[in-house]
Amino acid sequence: MNKSYLMTSESVACGHPDKLCDQVSDAVLDELLRQDKFSRVACETYVTMGMIIVGGEITTKGFVNVHDVVRRVVKEIGYNHPDFGFDYQTCAILNAINTQSPDIALGVDTGGAGDQGMMTGFATRETPELMPLPLMLAQKLCARMKEVRDKQILKYLAPDGKAQVTVAYENNKPKRVTAVVLACQHTIEIMDKKKNQITDKSRKEMIEKIAKPVLGKWVDKDTEYFVNQTGKFVIGGPQSDTGMTGRKIVVDTYGGFAPVGGGAFSGKDPTKVDRSAAYMGRYIAKNIVAAGLADVCHLQVAYCIGKKDPVSVVVDTVGTGKIADDKIAELVVKHFPLQPQGIIKKLDLLKPIYQKTACHGHFGRNEFTWEQTDMAAVLKKAANL
Repeated sequence: MNKSYLMTSESVACGHPDKLCDQVSDAVLDELLRQDKFSRVACETYVTMGMIIVGGEITTKGFVNVHDVVRRVVKEIGYNHPDFGFDYQTCAILNAINTQSPDIALGVDTGGAGDQGMMTGFATRETPELMPLPLMLAQKLCARMKEVRDKQILKYLAPDGKAQVTVAYENNKPKRVTAVVLACQHTIEIMDKKKNQITDKSRKEMIEKIAKPVLGKWVDKDTEYFVNQTGKFVIGGPQSDTGMTGRKIVVDTYGGFAPVGGGAFSGKDPTKVDRSAAYMGRYIAKNIVAAGLADVCHLQVAYCIGKKDPVSVVVDTVGTGKIADDKIAELVVKHFPLQPQGIIKKLDLLKPIYQKTACHGHFGRNEFTWEQTDMAAVLKKAANL
């Protein structure tokens, strides 16, 4: 059915408190995988004003100095000065890590799933990355914020920030960006003290240096920009907001275009199907669309703790499939490994790659194995297309 509508997705900067926590949890995971690739890790991080708490359950032959890892990550993110209300040198750190329950290991050691749950995969033909356009633009805006700050193009930017993009669709295809929301933490120097607002000059600079280089052809004279709409964003990061691992799962996945499945990703080793099966779901959905079997693909796969094979596999192409959805699901089961150990092997998930995933989205970035389309030709041949 042809439809016209507006769709919005958001992203957050690496210095957002929730994303800070995701990066710390994944940095702990990476450090342990470097030493023991069979480490069992479920690491959670909480941050508030002046304090970071790292907890969870870990069983490993390796050792991680949690304090060193936390301070390194916080420094890399950019909290390196007291003016930001939080900095890597002075923040308090509490280590509350325990060992993983042996009851879970009973199922995982035999190759079964580390938990129950349903995981979602998604792909759409509307961008080269086969991802939703509003989300890809929002993610790239946040990446551009970091680049502009790191390169001192806009010297007044601080680590925290958000971006939101609204796209107009006509006949189910993206046509133009109608609205852009930027919230960029900044230092006091760009304030107009009389108005208690950032200067018009700084707003224009953020549009010209951050938004327009990313949005390109998608914006026009009617696009609305909302930059630091309250007028002031000096107090940000953990000074203004608590953060926790796993609270940005919509940002991390498909920006509201697909159902949220399973749990959060960061801090979990790949025996947890919350993470590994979600990566496989994306890999499968992307290859289905790349093969021309459909223009849009939703996939759900569900597991039982301790059981190797999924309890269900469902494909929904929203009426865009070139063959029946149940036939595509049969091809998925036939051509893709869906057992946890098979997923880990296929996607090479025992490497310390995870801190990189913890900001700017887990999907739509070709540096990761689950973004490959090496199965597209196999699926196309099998479907006789």
